[in-house]
Amino acid sequence: MTIRRLCGVLRVRRTTDLLLVLLLGAGFAALPVFALLPSLWGFVAATAVTYVVDEVLHVRVPAFVRRLAALHLDRTMRFAVRTVMLLALASRLEAPDAVLVAGLAVFSAHFAMMMFYSAVHHAVRRRRVLPLVVRNLDMSELPVPEQPSALLYRRHLRKLLHLDLPAHAGLLVAAATGSEWAAYAGFALTIGTTTAGAVGILVQYRRARRMPARDEVFAAVNRQLAGYRPEVALYFSFAAVSRDFMYQVNMWIETLERLDLRPVIILRERASFRYLSRTWIPVVCVPRADDLAELELSAVRVVLYPGNAGKNVHMLRVAEAKHVFIGHGDSDKLASSNRVSKVYDEIWVAGRAGRDRYQRVRHAISDSAIVEVGRPQLSPIRLHADHTPGPLPVVLYAPTWEGWSDDDCHTSLIPMGVPLIERLLAENVRVVYKPHPLTGKRSAEAAAADRAIRELLRADNERRGAAEAAVAAARPRLREIQARLDELAGRQRGDDAAQLRAARVPDRAGEAEWQELRSEWHRVFWESRGPLHHNVVARQLPSLYDCFNQADMLISDVSSVVADFVASLKPYALTNAHDLPDAEFRAAYTTAGGAYLLDRACTRLPSILSAIRSPHPDPMAPARRTLKDYVLGPDHPTSMERFNAAVNALARKANAEQAQRPADLAA
Repeated sequence: MTIRRLCGVLRVRRTTDLLLVLLLGAGFAALPVFALLPSLWGFVAATAVTYVVDEVLHVRVPAFVRRLAALHLDRTMRFAVRTVMLLALASRLEAPDAVLVAGLAVFSAHFAMMMFYSAVHHAVRRRRVLPLVVRNLDMSELPVPEQPSALLYRRHLRKLLHLDLPAHAGLLVAAATGSEWAAYAGFALTIGTTTAGAVGILVQYRRARRMPARDEVFAAVNRQLAGYRPEVALYFSFAAVSRDFMYQVNMWIETLERLDLRPVIILRERASFRYLSRTWIPVVCVPRADDLAELELSAVRVVLYPGNAGKNVHMLRVAEAKHVFIGHGDSDKLASSNRVSKVYDEIWVAGRAGRDRYQRVRHAISDSAIVEVGRPQLSPIRLHADHTPGPLPVVLYAPTWEGWSDDDCHTSLIPMGVPLIERLLAENVRVVYKPHPLTGKRSAEAAAADRAIRELLRADNERRGAAEAAVAAARPRLREIQARLDELAGRQRGDDAAQLRAARVPDRAGEAEWQELRSEWHRVFWESRGPLHHNVVARQLPSLYDCFNQADMLISDVSSVVADFVASLKPYALTNAHDLPDAEFRAAYTTAGGAYLLDRACTRLPSILSAIRSPHPDPMAPARRTLKDYVLGPDHPTSMERFNAAVNALARKANAEQAQRPADLAA
């Protein structure tokens, strides 16, 4: 078995992590050997190795730790094995019977109290789970108890297990020195601290019993909503919410904040809050459909959906509102012309291309239900004419992911990603690699290609002597800015009750600081990288649009990234991984109309790159100008003005229909 295959089986990526895994295995294998020999100092060394390496692996390779748990070798079992081996060692070293009996009693009591603590902790956590969580509404009237201290509440099992250290150390010292008092002192310390913890969690359980009842929570939230009277709702649900999906909501926040009508954001999964961007808009997270029906949303007239999800039906049943699919990007993928969209009253697309795409889906969507509103999010993208090139051409490679099925797989990563990067490095350009957030979620091949590309860029940075020292020096400042951004975003640590307790009406003055800090973060990030450093962008920052502004050219697949990049009027290339004839490819994909087409073998790459080298022969420039109008709509009126007008018009229509209903019933 090769080292790479072994790393894949063990869920580790780096060779150093593989060495740690092997060291952990060797340590546990040595414990029974040293216990039975017996070898006191060998056992001490093996115990120390297993303790330390176990903790390091939890931080560095959590996927491997989860694999161990799936094999019934979780952390509790590993601690139990160490304890049993310790008692075996003590017996082989002929420890006094009284010490052995006391040790067995102490370790048994320790594990029993851990089970008791876990049961009470679970009861506290369950009582602090609320039917809904909110942000940007004043919930100070609710008497919500504070969350238990992190010492008692967070990672409790990990802390409780490590309370066996005094007992282990005492027994080992007793074996080395012959002093029974060392063992008894360690036993007493373990039992004393564990008992103190159990008492502490019982006190927290008593406080948790004072949580407000479900009806009180709904009454308080509905009073706040009734005072605010939201008129437009952005509704989002996804089965496995993470930062990989929340971009679908975050991209619309600034647009919502600029509407004439009062907006609200409705989320369906608790994890959403962790990745929600900064906003002053009230946010309500309601996991259960029955609870959603109890919210005071009687004034809402327009509901916007950035994604198609099964839970959308829970909101679609609201007859008083008009329901609009706005999507989270405009592309030539099937998702951008899904027949499911027929359930909405209207579908809003960026430009004429979106309308034509839906019309090609025969008997699905009425032309009158399609409204062209532009893409208001694209205002941060700088135009090609305003771009200042650096000493090396910057190529942004932003492949899409592998899709939910092979039928929807447009990624170039698997067939040509690694050779493409190798050719780009040979062409002496600077690469910014931004994979799709979902890359590797379905395909192991895509994940492997992603890892290979990262390694190629890392090695080339090392070869170039790129500014690694400057990158390292910038990290503290970037972390400092990020911490403040998280604070301004209202990303609270804690459970439902802690989130509700912290909910307040925000100070909108924080918007200026938020924008300044984001600009500062990007400035520090790019300046620290210098003009030669390749970059892998896999987090929320730097943003996609800031990567656009850094790039001289984009290489991407069929995806909404390309449609957004068209706004810059910069050159871009589409990957033609199946080597379709150019005419056939351009006929199949709208965004290919202004693109250079890159073949699977990348033989066209040198001629494509000539479009960004001096002087700039760029024959596709006129086609990109035409395509921009077709895909994104006209520059005037602005996208924001068109989007706002569409919201207002649909709200007026909903109000008119709502006013007409009593007359129809009377007739």
